[in-house]
Amino acid sequence: MSITLYGCAPAFDLPDPSPFVTKTEVQLQMAGLSYRKVFAIPPESPKGKLPYIDDAGEIVCDSSFIRAHLERKYALDLDAGLDTRQRAEAWAVERLLEDHLYWAMVWFRWVDAENFAKGPAHFVDRAPEAMRQRLREDMQAAKQNELHAHGLGRHSREQIAELGTRSIDALAVLLGEQDYLFGDRPHAVDAIGFGVLAAVLTPFFDTPLRTAAERHPNLVAYVARMMRFYYPAHAWRQPLAA
Repeated sequence: MSITLYGCAPAFDLPDPSPFVTKTEVQLQMAGLSYRKVFAIPPESPKGKLPYIDDAGEIVCDSSFIRAHLERKYALDLDAGLDTRQRAEAWAVERLLEDHLYWAMVWFRWVDAENFAKGPAHFVDRAPEAMRQRLREDMQAAKQNELHAHGLGRHSREQIAELGTRSIDALAVLLGEQDYLFGDRPHAVDAIGFGVLAAVLTPFFDTPLRTAAERHPNLVAYVARMMRFYYPAHAWRQPLAA
C-alpha cells in the first residue's frame, strides 16, 4: 500500500489550515490506512484544490471522491453502523458544514482585514519582496470572487455572522450530549465536523463565529476530543468554554 496525501503545512494553530485536508487525513486514520503526507499548494493539484491523493499511481482529487475511492478500493464503510436515515442525515450535515459554515469561516479568515493580515497574507512571505503586496491583493481578490460567486460573500459582515451562527447553533443541537455526531464513536461526517469547527474555534483568529462556537461547551469538547485522538502531538489551545 502506498498512499500519499497532498495537503498544507500546519498554520493558524491548526495541524492543517484546510478543513478538507483534515477531513481526508482523519478519514485515512479512521480507515486504518497507512499514508504519508506531503506539502503542496493548490495550483499543483490537478483540480487546483487540496487535498488530493496518489494511491499507488492513481490520482484522486476532492475529499468526497477520495473517501469514495478508499471505501471502494479497500472494502471499507466509514458509516458502518448507521441506518439509511442516519446516512442521509450525515450527508445533510456534511453539506451544511462544507457548503455553508466553511464559507462563513473563510470570509472571516480571508476578507476581514485584520485576520487576513495576520493569517493568509503570510502565504506569500517567501516571494520576492517587491511582489508580495500585489500577490496578497490578488490572492484576497480571488477569494472574494469565490465568496461572491457562492452567494455568501454578497452579504454584510453582520449578516454572514448571523448565518454562520445559525449553523453553529444547529450543530450544537445535533451533537447534543453525544461524544460524536451519531453516537459514541466517530463516523465519516465527524472528520469534516472536526475540520470545520476546529477552523472556527482556533484561538489564532478573533471572529464572531468563534465566539458563537465557544458558547457551546459540547462543540468545544468535541473538537478537543477529536484533536486528542487524531492529532495527539498537536498543541491545541483549547478555549476556556471546555
